[in-house]
Amino acid sequence: MPEFKNILYEIDGPVLTITWNRPDALNAISQDLEREFHHALDIAAENEAIRSIIVTGSGRAFSAGYDISGDRSKRPRLPTSTHLKRQWGSSMLSAGGPTHIMHLMEHPKPIIAAVNGWCIGGGFWYSLACDITIASDQATFGQPEIRMTSNTNVLFALLCGWKNAHRYALTGDHFDAQEALRIGAINEVVPHDQLLEKARALALRLAKVPSESVRLNKAITTYGLDAMGLRSALNMNGALSTIVEAANDGPDVEHLDRAQAEGGFGAFLKARDEPFLPEPFGPRSKPRD
Repeated sequence: MPEFKNILYEIDGPVLTITWNRPDALNAISQDLEREFHHALDIAAENEAIRSIIVTGSGRAFSAGYDISGDRSKRPRLPTSTHLKRQWGSSMLSAGGPTHIMHLMEHPKPIIAAVNGWCIGGGFWYSLACDITIASDQATFGQPEIRMTSNTNVLFALLCGWKNAHRYALTGDHFDAQEALRIGAINEVVPHDQLLEKARALALRLAKVPSESVRLNKAITTYGLDAMGLRSALNMNGALSTIVEAANDGPDVEHLDRAQAEGGFGAFLKARDEPFLPEPFGPRSKPRD
């Protein structure tokens, strides 16, 4: 078993729990975390004793999305042809492209997302790609990064409907677990202190089903969606995300660059999100004092 630095890999009977373990960064998805996560999934696929998988986060977040805190390349000032070609290639390998999304959907073992808190951006996309998603009543979802000119994911519209996806994908508004349940982004809301207990009970229930039955029935639905165009849609998602990223040097976001230059990442987030307060649901639903 390899030594992981950014995730916890814990087997208990037939259930593997993978915990994203960067709590100080709200489990923001770094390149190392993402690489370790997918490596862990590959190991689990080969282990016949593992019958189901739980994915969760340590601390108060499932994941705050892709880690942009120290990466100004996420907001290029002057997109060049070299940058665009590099971004095009990387987008096809990110959660916005087909490779990582399909890795979860095509995995032979059922994957349960246990969303324990903030579930934002790329973290939200990964929760959508899991077979079943159970959320704590303290969970909060959203894609606030679109407010700085960034991309959503076509899985949101596929699973939750065009209207529901646009309500949040076009505003960046956060929404709570009950709203996530209403629109179909998750399967169940449970009390926060029962989240892992409920997820494990379901994982054990899945483990009782013959493994080939689970694997092939998962393949039926996944490859059915693939035949209907899922992979092509994700490919286009990756391509368009390149264009979105290249468009974030316009006048609408100059104030964000200025705030970051003058006050750092915290000032950048304040400039990005405070104009949208209060939001409809969750911890941002009330005006600040």
